[in-house]
Amino acid sequence: MTIELLLDDEWFPVCDDMLLTPGRGVAALLPDGRQAALFQDRHGTLYAIDNRDPFTGAHVLSRGLIGSDAGRAYVASPLLKQRFDLASGRCLDDESVSNVTYAVRMM
Repeated sequence: MTIELLLDDEWFPVCDDMLLTPGRGVAALLPDGRQAALFQDRHGTLYAIDNRDPFTGAHVLSRGLIGSDAGRAYVASPLLKQRFDLASGRCLDDESVSNVTYAVRMM
């Protein structure tokens, strides 16, 4: 099966589902040069967030650790450890910062 992201009202294939391991991220290059970090949690839910860490500018969120806080899945940046809600992109440690999220599906 293929993982797809919704980009500009069209679904774009980014990777085979076999590349996703629950709890670990995968980076994907998008057509406009941006990067997305894809995750699958232990329950099989898929998430996609911009791979760029807004605090450092480094494209590293796909290497972050996922966890949950009050039932919300998040990824913790491997650099400064800020946590980003995987559904909304909101930083759980600094409410003034957020990241782009993408609609994701498996076809």
